[in-house]
Amino acid sequence: MDWYGGPTVLEHLETVPVSHDLAHCHARLPVQYVIRPQTAEHPDYRGYAGQIAAGTFRVGESVTVLPSGRTTKVAGIDLLGRAVDVAWTPQSVTLLLEDDIDISRGDLIVPASDAPATTQDVEATVCHVADQALTVGHRVLLKHGTRTVKAIVKDIPSRLTLDDLSLHPHPGQLVANDIGRVTIRTAEPLPVDSYADSRRTGSFILIDPADGTTLTAGMVGESFAAPDPVKDEAEDDGWDF
Repeated sequence: MDWYGGPTVLEHLETVPVSHDLAHCHARLPVQYVIRPQTAEHPDYRGYAGQIAAGTFRVGESVTVLPSGRTTKVAGIDLLGRAVDVAWTPQSVTLLLEDDIDISRGDLIVPASDAPATTQDVEATVCHVADQALTVGHRVLLKHGTRTVKAIVKDIPSRLTLDDLSLHPHPGQLVANDIGRVTIRTAEPLPVDSYADSRRTGSFILIDPADGTTLTAGMVGESFAAPDPVKDEAEDDGWDF
């Protein structure tokens, strides 16, 4: 059309920004490994290693360890064998803390002023990728960052109908390539962000505990509107989490 002077669809798709600066997002460090050399050179060294998922950490700032909620300060940052004052995503670093806190693989280190809430009820939009259907009551493993916990599918409130983008309420199950809303109850509290705020700490996968197969990829929070709630008439299955 002669009145249009903008780019073509292909030009727009090739140039539109698809990412943002994670260094300015909420700082998050999933602990991958606890370093305790206990050598003559480093008799008291205790470092917490991992890849910074988002944001920036600085020596001297107050941090909180989740899910325990213990607070301390960053005493030092080691990066590639040298000490630095500042580290940012996606660098792999080792944090040294002022206090001896019980920290293990799967814990999350965050700024004390910007800690996400921990929860055992995760509501998310998911894409089911396995041939085996995901059903209400399905027992799974949930992998969030470096932490893997037992979980159960409490509810599947809706499934997205791809033909007209309408919602099918309470389908009971999701089959391969279905997109839907789920509510998952975890055996242990998890510090999760909304996927809109942090892709790394707002995403997870569901795993079959029997053979380790990936079942579902999930994004925490609202990605499309949910239907009106319906009273849950499912019987108690006896699980205590």
